Amino acid sequence: MRLALSILATLAMPIAPTSLGNELDNWTHWRGPTADGVASSNAKPPLNWDTKTNIKWTVNLPGEGTATPIVWGDQVFVASAEKTDKKSPAPVVIDERAKTKPDAFYYRFVVTCVDRISGKTRWQKVATEQVPHEGRHETNTYAAGSPTTDGERLYVSFGSRGIFCYSLSGDLIWQEDLGDMRTRLGWGEAVTPVLAGDSLIVNWDQEEGSFIVALDKKSGKQKWKVDRSEEVTSWNTPFVTEYHGKTMAIVNGTNRVRAYDVLTGEQLWSCGGQTTNAIPSPIRFENNAICMSGYRAACANAIPLDSVGDITNANKVVWNVNKGTPYVPSPILTGTRLLFTAANSDVLSGVDARTGKVLFERKRLSGVGTLYSSPVAANGHLYFTGRDGTTLVLKDNESLDVVATNQLNDSIDASMVAVGDQVFLRSWTKLYCIQK
Repeated sequence: MRLALSILATLAMPIAPTSLGNELDNWTHWRGPTADGVASSNAKPPLNWDTKTNIKWTVNLPGEGTATPIVWGDQVFVASAEKTDKKSPAPVVIDERAKTKPDAFYYRFVVTCVDRISGKTRWQKVATEQVPHEGRHETNTYAAGSPTTDGERLYVSFGSRGIFCYSLSGDLIWQEDLGDMRTRLGWGEAVTPVLAGDSLIVNWDQEEGSFIVALDKKSGKQKWKVDRSEEVTSWNTPFVTEYHGKTMAIVNGTNRVRAYDVLTGEQLWSCGGQTTNAIPSPIRFENNAICMSGYRAACANAIPLDSVGDITNANKVVWNVNKGTPYVPSPILTGTRLLFTAANSDVLSGVDARTGKVLFERKRLSGVGTLYSSPVAANGHLYFTGRDGTTLVLKDNESLDVVATNQLNDSIDASMVAVGDQVFLRSWTKLYCIQK
């Protein structure tokens, strides 16, 4: 009888939607479990939705933000910035070099944890309340850096407002202030930290005094800090990968791409040729790092991971593409195909990831319009989300057949999240859970 009751009780318990200990079945980074936009093989997200169909729940977030949410187990974490009605008593200092003006009001910088099943808020913490020291581009927010997690702690960056580490139950473990950034034309920040073993790697590219730093993920104490003063604002998230027993952080930049040893901060190699505002994150194909940029020009390089020193003019770049590359979105790999959009437009191109040979170019992603979010690959499909809330779903086949065009009628700049049978889309003010 006790055994029967025990079995019934077990069956009645809610089942976690993903394995708590399996990092690949969670969404630990803004570009997913492998930091390249490719979902777990167990992910089977829906193909169709609209404002009335397959919306499991919607959460109104405090303030606004463009940070991509992340998922661990049955928890969804998202960052936002909420303007208060409290005005700064001190005069606002205006940088004459900036095209934007700082806001004179205090903002609450908020971390929210949402229950993945019910959509109810589990906890919400105000990391800090401050007056931003500089303005932001009209398409940016004061919460643009995405969180990350190792399944034990949550790491959230509000850039100049600080880096914050929480337990998954919402207890503040540590915080670190890396100073105030001065970004290009005062367009604002998007500092997204990444994990590498026991370190949290933070890229701090700005107009003066750029650097990259490794913080101990348990204490927040600085392990190493390397000068990047040759670089200006990039809004680039490092890509961490291991090659021949050495883990490196690969960071895009206006002047050159650089790879750093995550244990020491030593620069392993560099390669020039990128454009201004080198935003797209690098990705890896086989033994090469593929790095792209596309602001007012175009560049894509496939760089061998075993490079040494400056290889800009050493004829060691495996291949180069000089048209149709993205400005804000990062590229996506599907098999041996590398797909990317031109600038922030709905024009798609594809090359062979091994050779750089053009497979197709200027394919119109009809209905998507302008994109800031990066594409996602899941369960044999590709998802492209436009700034107006339209998500185009393509079959991952040779002809990239259109499967669905889904519309939420909301402003979306964060990238899509695909975990299990769910999709999470974060607009400037809301978090949507989509499930068939």
